[in-house]
Amino acid sequence: MEDIIAKLKESGLLGRGGAGFPVWQKWESVSKAEGDEKYIICNGAEGEPDVFKDGYIIKNYPKEVIRGIEIAIDFLSAKKAYLYLNHDYYRDCKDMLLSEIGTLPIEVIEKRKGYIAGEESAICNFIEGGVVEPRQKPPFLSQQGLFGKPTLVNNLETFYQVCKVIEGEYGKKRFFCINGDVVNPGVFEESEDITLAELLRKTGNYPEFDFFAQVGGGAEGVIMLSGELDNPLKGGCGAIKVFDKEKTDLFELMEYWITFLMHGNCDRCVPCREGTYRMYEMIKARKIDKEKMSELLDVLEKTSFCALGKGVAIPFRSLLLKLNLENYGKGNN
Repeated sequence: MEDIIAKLKESGLLGRGGAGFPVWQKWESVSKAEGDEKYIICNGAEGEPDVFKDGYIIKNYPKEVIRGIEIAIDFLSAKKAYLYLNHDYYRDCKDMLLSEIGTLPIEVIEKRKGYIAGEESAICNFIEGGVVEPRQKPPFLSQQGLFGKPTLVNNLETFYQVCKVIEGEYGKKRFFCINGDVVNPGVFEESEDITLAELLRKTGNYPEFDFFAQVGGGAEGVIMLSGELDNPLKGGCGAIKVFDKEKTDLFELMEYWITFLMHGNCDRCVPCREGTYRMYEMIKARKIDKEKMSELLDVLEKTSFCALGKGVAIPFRSLLLKLNLENYGKGNN
């Protein structure tokens, strides 16, 4: 047990789901938690727009993913593991995965529709047959998760990388999915410390036109301008979308984000339910009151019930800070 924690710690492996939490700390926390049963969830929900690396991994490297889950089962003496996949991955990969799983105590389950259904505590509720909505934290899932027992939840790519670490094959790489205004969209495995500029050039996707990028997800990713491309991409969920500055209508882009987020929340908390709707009204009318918008983003970030609600502020705050709505591409039409 200590050897696995030591290897994970030495590798410096961070979770690949977006938060970038050290993997060894989460595994150690669950291992030390008191409980007669423990559970594991491999989260392959991948419900945010323009994020598709986990789909690539599960289709091309199922053995490594299953092996990573098996390592966790043995390490924690877990009763059972759940491989939680969105509808497309479940439909395309279920039979193949069942063949790989064999007699291991791993159940493949299909994600409930909706963005919130990918939140880790909402997944626990779904598996238990409850309402698909986030739970109050604390207690954290590592102490009281599925069926009230200590539960390890990691992203699908994280289990792939755990396999690599334990097998001595971890090269400090990660998967990036790239799309948008590029000539070579797809999924690429590169150094976890690569910069955005290096990644775009290495994959043949560095635009010849003036552009900006959204990094970390197609709804809650941060906006990065050309002057920020030399910052390492370590952390986050490895999603990059490129936008042509001249051709992008910023209001249409914001409307795309807020429509997805407004319909994807669970309607449980007022900040998410009401805040996203007020944002939608302003964006739809193409009249942004910056003071009101800033207040809404502050409230969402500070008082939303779960991390998905808090993350609503990320793309809008970075876009409004860095880009000029009044005189930008098609944004003033």
